[in-house]
Amino acid sequence: MSDTKQKIDENNEFEVNQSEIIESENIEVESNQSKVIELGEDESDSEEFNVKEELQKLPKKPGVYIMHDANDIILYVGKAKNLYNRVRSYFKENIGRGPQIDKMVSLIVRFEYIVTDSEIEALVLENNLIKEHLPKYNTLLKDDKTYPYIKVTLGEDYPRIMIVHQMKKDKAKYFGPFTNGGVKESIDLINKLYQLRTCNRKLPKDCGKERPCLNYHIGQCCAPCQGEISKEAYAEQIEKAIDFLNGKQQSVIKELKEKMQQASEKMDFEEAIRYRDLIESVKKVSKTQKMSDNVGEDKDIIALAIDGNETVVQVFFLRNGKLIGREHFYMTQIEELTADNILTSFVKQFYAGTPFIPREIILQEPIEDMELVERWLSNRKGTRVYLRVPQKGTKERLVDLAARNAQLVLSQDRERIKREEGRTIGAVKEIEEILGVSPLTRMEAFDISNTSGFANVGSMVVYEKGKPKRSDYRKFRMKTVAGPDDYACMYEVLTRRFQHGLDERQEMMLDENSVGEDFGSFTKFPDLLLMDGGRGQVNVALQVLDELGISIPVCGMVKDENHHTRGLYFNNVELPIDTRSEGFKLITRIQDEAHRFAITYHRSLRNKAQVHSVLEEIPGVGPSRRKALMKYFKSIEELRAADATKISEVPGITAVVAEEIYRFFQSN
Repeated sequence: MSDTKQKIDENNEFEVNQSEIIESENIEVESNQSKVIELGEDESDSEEFNVKEELQKLPKKPGVYIMHDANDIILYVGKAKNLYNRVRSYFKENIGRGPQIDKMVSLIVRFEYIVTDSEIEALVLENNLIKEHLPKYNTLLKDDKTYPYIKVTLGEDYPRIMIVHQMKKDKAKYFGPFTNGGVKESIDLINKLYQLRTCNRKLPKDCGKERPCLNYHIGQCCAPCQGEISKEAYAEQIEKAIDFLNGKQQSVIKELKEKMQQASEKMDFEEAIRYRDLIESVKKVSKTQKMSDNVGEDKDIIALAIDGNETVVQVFFLRNGKLIGREHFYMTQIEELTADNILTSFVKQFYAGTPFIPREIILQEPIEDMELVERWLSNRKGTRVYLRVPQKGTKERLVDLAARNAQLVLSQDRERIKREEGRTIGAVKEIEEILGVSPLTRMEAFDISNTSGFANVGSMVVYEKGKPKRSDYRKFRMKTVAGPDDYACMYEVLTRRFQHGLDERQEMMLDENSVGEDFGSFTKFPDLLLMDGGRGQVNVALQVLDELGISIPVCGMVKDENHHTRGLYFNNVELPIDTRSEGFKLITRIQDEAHRFAITYHRSLRNKAQVHSVLEEIPGVGPSRRKALMKYFKSIEELRAADATKISEVPGITAVVAEEIYRFFQSN
């Protein structure tokens, strides 16, 4: 037995036996790999340990054990206060473990363990190994979400307010996490209200080195970069912004109403309208906080709902006594587990990954190792954390509300999944029945777009099991076709698509190391080709497939005189289709998506060409500046509407050149 000892820091990672990740504070661990000999194996001919001998060697210490199958895949990760007693219990017979655990034990070929100094360290290690390896027999938190925080950079002389997804131990002040959206809108509103800077300039070091940005010119920044405001006055604005984030919006609304009234009395109605819009924005932000308690502390309310093999955990996030959002999470692999088992797994996995831990966590019912988990959370937070199960009062009602919400998510999702299956898998089955072709797991549709032969492009969209697979979408720019010839364009697109796929397949066959892998989406051939048109487009596709020696059914999506899909052209016959059916709706969605994808690409090329041709006429704008302008502005209309200040923000465009470009568009 070989021992491995490592000292680690809570924020670092290191490898112990096949890259298991451990995160904790001053954890000292020992590791040992133990193997279970297979039944019927001659012990004298094997270097593996006999199970009875190996179980006897287990230490009576806390730690984590890891179960492996014959393919060395991790089946289960667990923690133990006493490894000797816990691991041995798996190999006892007739102890009522349940069929799932019995099945797991039957698959175990070897196990290993890592000894820790305490049970808390074992809990930390267990969480990280589960997150790293996602074992089949562990209850897993399905969702892996990170929520935004609002950060006030108080460590800077002129602080900024921004969105971040991690809390760090710095001088900044954090608000959140926020789960209900609107974070960016809130920050934009605060910056407008208090004219805070949004740039990355290092102040006061960079003060006066560059011109003020556009926000200054439109009255949305007080320009500390130009020395327009003192550090003390700016700090006052930041304090007001922090008060706003702390929920003190009524004073802001009162102040804005006074300014609106003053502007109205001065007949400055444009300014009055601006204040009115700001008041509405503040009210909208304040409405996101719909529930509060009287304590004003940070709490998470956690409850779950179970229906068969499906479980949803609902979490309410209360910050500073106000409900800032809620979120639900799915748990998988829950067979034969009770509510307390599932809640235990959720709490450990969720709070091992979230950067913020509230002072109090309110639970629907007690969880396993409640005191241990409480100590672990307190260590992570740095201050005391309480796990509580309320029996009455406001907290109990909040838990009940969370449970009812979880149950509602389960029932709604069941109906949603049923409807979704009708729109996707059910629709595909209808198409299979109409065409007499099965299965249609993957369908590809193609379309051509151009303007009188200019910028000929083609699109390829992919649907698998009735759903768009956007990662496999492809767009083509014609290489051999000039002029408005849709048939020739389609011939080129299909030839390039399938020849590319054949070449990739051939490359895979020659590469012994690529067995079972896909070089790209082109290696996957569809079960059905859908052409945006009737007989002509179908015949082009059949010609390409015949020349390349590929056999794939081809179907045309036939349109009526109003450009609406009316039927399917297949095997030289136009097949009618019920326009109210899900199959028809799916065909229409695929056809519209192929058209949208093609025309979007065509428009982007056309806009770039237009911008390029116009910019060639402007003195002082050479190839590099044209390229920078085309990258910055999406269209010629957007560039034409920009003023000299906006144009000067483009990299490489000086103030003089920006003025020249602005004058050019004003005079033309």
